[in-house]
Amino acid sequence: MLAPICSYDVGVEALRADVVQDIRFARSADGVGIAYAVHGSGPPLLIDACWLSHLQFDWESPVWRHYLVELGKIATVIRYDERGHGLSDRGVTDHSLEARVGDLEAVVEDAGLDRFALMAMAQGGPIALEYAARHPERLTRLAFYGSYAGAQAGASKEELELLEAFEALIRVGWARPTSEFRRVFSSMMIPGGTEEQMRWLDDLQQMACDTETAVISRTQRQVSDASWRMPELDLPTLVIHSRGDQMNDFHHARELAAGIRGARLVALDSNNHIVLADEPAWPAFMGEITRFMEPDRETALADPPEDVAALISLRELDILRLAAAGYDNDAIAAELFLSVRTVERHLQNAYAKLGLSGRTARTAAVGRLLSGT
Repeated sequence: MLAPICSYDVGVEALRADVVQDIRFARSADGVGIAYAVHGSGPPLLIDACWLSHLQFDWESPVWRHYLVELGKIATVIRYDERGHGLSDRGVTDHSLEARVGDLEAVVEDAGLDRFALMAMAQGGPIALEYAARHPERLTRLAFYGSYAGAQAGASKEELELLEAFEALIRVGWARPTSEFRRVFSSMMIPGGTEEQMRWLDDLQQMACDTETAVISRTQRQVSDASWRMPELDLPTLVIHSRGDQMNDFHHARELAAGIRGARLVALDSNNHIVLADEPAWPAFMGEITRFMEPDRETALADPPEDVAALISLRELDILRLAAAGYDNDAIAAELFLSVRTVERHLQNAYAKLGLSGRTARTAAVGRLLSGT
């Protein structure tokens, strides 16, 4: 469950009126502070950090915002900034696989997660594989999106030469006030993006980390390889990847799906490493993730926590269950043949019984229903 630790709400003006993220800080084994955020409602889904992120800046993003909003409708989303990046501690030189697994472990413990789904995005693949092998009892399911088991696993000579060229580009152009060098990475991540989306990724690169961190972290990530862990895993696994991904070639997805027992491979019809909201691959992505998470949602809804069940009435419980399924007040009223005002009254009563108030009461009540917090 999510622990009631010290935290604060941020970025409210950048969110939808009914979405507020909670930013917290965990301490990794080597003392590095890791910033993580929680939002949404439903069973817990922890997103294993990708290369570039900034917990606040991402909410304003024309590239990432749709992920945050839509995933938050089906799950309680926990995501974090990698060490040296975003709101996490800066100036870090150890970006090894072991250190990064320690960061994930720290976030899990600090958030009070018992069992949860884990999604590895991009460079998060090796960390997720290692974590899953070490802590199989903690995971309900495992997903990989645009990821890999090892960055250089199966790499061609051309791909290895590109990696060297990328390091030179970072050293020369990362800190420049103009974005022509950073645009190379933006163009590879979202070749189908608009100029606005490209500019946002250009800016994110500088905001996420400094030049030295970009070089050091990328160099150490290139040698991280957890492919040997794949045969050890035995849990529901989804591998989803764009066919034309230019950042992480599609052969990585095939290797993951072939190496993990029972894994299902879904190829998205896209050239974008980050699938954008206006392309056909986006509803395909969300459909796959929603279906993949459904067993976790059904388990949580079928067995509400004792403290919630003891406090609220059966009618209030029915209404909260529909709220957890993504229904708004009008839809709940139609489903239960009630007036909207009656739905609102039941919700207010439930909030009062659970000791909740304010603009986040609905999210908090649904969170308690689904995760026992």
